[in-house]
Amino acid sequence: MGGIIIKNVFVVDPLKTAEGVKADGTADIFIKDGVFAGTDTADGSEVVIDGSGLKAAPGLIDLHVHLRDPGQTEKEDIITGCKAAAAGGVTQLLAMPNTKPAVDSPETVSYILEKAKDADAKVHVVGAITKGLGGHEATDIDAMYKAGISALSDDGVPVLDTSIMVKAMKKAAELGIPVTAHCEDPYLAGGKVNEGEISESLGVKGMPSAAEDAGTAREIALAESYGLPVHICHVSTATSTAMIRDAKKRGVRVTAETAPHYLMLTENELMKRDADYRMNPPLRTEKDRLAMIEALKDGTIDAIATDHAPHTPKEKSDFVNAPNGSIGMETSFAAAYTVLVKGGIMSEEELIRKMSSEPAAILGTYGGGFAKGEPADMMLYREEEWTVDPEKLHGKSKNTPFKNLTLGAKVKLTIFGGRIVFNDL
Repeated sequence: MGGIIIKNVFVVDPLKTAEGVKADGTADIFIKDGVFAGTDTADGSEVVIDGSGLKAAPGLIDLHVHLRDPGQTEKEDIITGCKAAAAGGVTQLLAMPNTKPAVDSPETVSYILEKAKDADAKVHVVGAITKGLGGHEATDIDAMYKAGISALSDDGVPVLDTSIMVKAMKKAAELGIPVTAHCEDPYLAGGKVNEGEISESLGVKGMPSAAEDAGTAREIALAESYGLPVHICHVSTATSTAMIRDAKKRGVRVTAETAPHYLMLTENELMKRDADYRMNPPLRTEKDRLAMIEALKDGTIDAIATDHAPHTPKEKSDFVNAPNGSIGMETSFAAAYTVLVKGGIMSEEELIRKMSSEPAAILGTYGGGFAKGEPADMMLYREEEWTVDPEKLHGKSKNTPFKNLTLGAKVKLTIFGGRIVFNDL
């Protein structure tokens, strides 16, 4: 069986697993039979790609994706979602359970995994903690684990019954899978945008930072009191980052993610009265945006994930009544690179770590490097300015908050399991 050779490419490898890297950082990357093959394995049957002027990085791992399948495939499905992932350099993703029906049974888990066999990225399935994400009746976690779940969450909503949350955290620790927590106090939540001057100016009910902060405090308290791990989803407030930072200093087993839109955009975008800028948690203040950047820089926030949430143009046409959520996989690396690398906040290697090797460690999956014998998941990219045109994106829905923005890096080719799944060379 033939393979792929990428010649003379600059390697960005957080785990330092790539073989044959020269003093100038370049190497030839060999892929054979779907895995990284180390060096000196060419037999003349390979596809040869000239990597000059390009950089190679491990495939990105997105810890927070809504594929809408089953039940809402007019927005996205497993196949189209993974095409969008491939176009953004994402080769593994964690699919959240708020589908219709919710992922609360082994049958739904099996449906997703079966359909994902033909997709352009590896789909890890999140099992719901409560039936129908209702917050009060526990699911059969063991049955879903046997069917193949990789994590637990009620994402989209918080787990209302704290005792069920604790039991899920204990069971997840026993099984060796993460619990990813949507942190929100439902009695404070319910607004449409961040509560403050912008919400008042718009005349729209606001969602206070305290709603997220109270939820974050609860999950940290549970993790600390019981000595259990928890992963905090889509962090957006300065107070939540401060609590996570303090918890980590005390040795609490907490990890966290934020999303590119919280790094680049603020609530000021809402003055356009465009629902593509509405998500949950909402875009916050400039103070919060800077806090996300600082928390990534100092390690408080471990990973960058997208919370990719597709909706149809019709749904998003009503600013006030539209559902929350924005798409993000195809723009995640480019947006994060623009803010963090071009902004001088962190190196390319540090950014790739936040989007590949750290998510791999949190999820307990392979990836994040170029180790010989591991599945050949990687991307080629270069620093290149491009303007986001929603109509040219690869998923079904176009609700991107980055539309018409010029970003500073571009994914040019993605390889998943030794197969080229996106090519813009």
